[in-house]
Amino acid sequence: MKFHFFHLMPYPDLPDDFRERYHGVWVDLPAAELFDAAVGHQAYNDYLDELEHADQVGFDGICVNEHHQNAYGLMPSPNLMVAALARRTSRAKLVVMGDSVALYNPPTRVAEETAMLDVLSGGRLVAGFPVGTPMDTTYCYGETPATLRDKYREGVELVLRAWQSDKPFAFNGRYTQLRYVNIWPRPMQKPHPPVWIPGSGSVETWDWCADHNFLYAYLSYFGYLRGRRVMEGFWEAVSQRGLEPNPYRAGFLQFVGVADNDAEAERLYAQHALYFYNRCLHLYPGFTSPPGYTSLATIRQGIEGQIKLAADRNKELQDLTWSQILERGYVVAGSPDTVVQQLTEMEQTLRVGHLMLLLHFGNMPKDTVTYNTTRFANEVIPRLRPLWSEWEDHWWPREVPSPDGMQAADASRSVADASPRVADAGRHEVVSERSAAEGSERPPAVGSDQPSPVAAEPSGR
Repeated sequence: MKFHFFHLMPYPDLPDDFRERYHGVWVDLPAAELFDAAVGHQAYNDYLDELEHADQVGFDGICVNEHHQNAYGLMPSPNLMVAALARRTSRAKLVVMGDSVALYNPPTRVAEETAMLDVLSGGRLVAGFPVGTPMDTTYCYGETPATLRDKYREGVELVLRAWQSDKPFAFNGRYTQLRYVNIWPRPMQKPHPPVWIPGSGSVETWDWCADHNFLYAYLSYFGYLRGRRVMEGFWEAVSQRGLEPNPYRAGFLQFVGVADNDAEAERLYAQHALYFYNRCLHLYPGFTSPPGYTSLATIRQGIEGQIKLAADRNKELQDLTWSQILERGYVVAGSPDTVVQQLTEMEQTLRVGHLMLLLHFGNMPKDTVTYNTTRFANEVIPRLRPLWSEWEDHWWPREVPSPDGMQAADASRSVADASPRVADAGRHEVVSERSAAEGSERPPAVGSDQPSPVAAEPSGR
């Protein structure tokens, strides 16, 4: 199996009465009223530290994504984050989950930036192309929902041709017309980086991935128990085409918290999970299902997308308890034995070779994330790693030799190890005055040989 540290980068300082004061976390949430740049500065640097730590402790990939006008995830540009990570990491692949191609005019911008990142990282890029949520595409960027998927597919076709064409070419599509397509730079990986398609549950995405040999990555808020029906639909699409049921052609996202026991898991992770479900997932139904966005085929199949499901269950999520979160499998939390047992069951049920982990969720502080990440890397990954070893992963970057004969990853590591940690110095200057005023004292970073944070954690950051 392969394991990937996935980050949403949520805004960590939404007020306790957020749900009562605002109808949703997306599209029209007043940034001038709620966004504090000092909080954002601290959060961005903490989040990059967490992603870098995942690289250092042995995760196969680190994942970022794209969302707009929201406090759910502060990444309008995942490529900016990957650019920062390319110089600060050396081992993990950089998984963009992903660039919403239909929002770029022309889509060759995506082809250029991702090629640039592949070269910068030494061939470590995985390119992800989501359709995009209704909030991001229709209400933030003004795309027509009925034609969104056609525009998206045409854009992906253009990106793939731009990466691979031996000569400049003209592109005369319905949504994009270009006399000259001739991107510089070209990707380091040949014929191109692996393509992953993040999805939240739609018939078209299953078929699209199976027809084009793309990896299908199901990004679920509600755990593997609810994800079973969606993944069964994908594997049925694979079977109908006579393709091999290689687990590596699928990925799944799961929230996880590792601790000594159930009581410690609740103390460390419960309030941050509740922050995510009660505030970050507070979605206004009027933004989640514009006419034409969901196809008739998906409606007939009875598949509910994650966004619509969250919006429809708004009141239920508000009253959610930690015990319900565990019982329903939204979060897998407990001792390493408990986590391994549940994730093994998940693997046997869903058959996915790429597991994306949300080890940071809600307003979890960096020290707790470091603890969770380290314990997962040391005590869970080695026990699950052998799963699917009989299969070959065709959806993963190959090692690319650099011109001087060194492996690109080794060259990247030497740069990363030599780089001074200027981000740390800069961010502490900005937030020091605020921290002193609050009287907060940050405990030391937690390593694999240290106990978990024992002090009661504040409700905010």
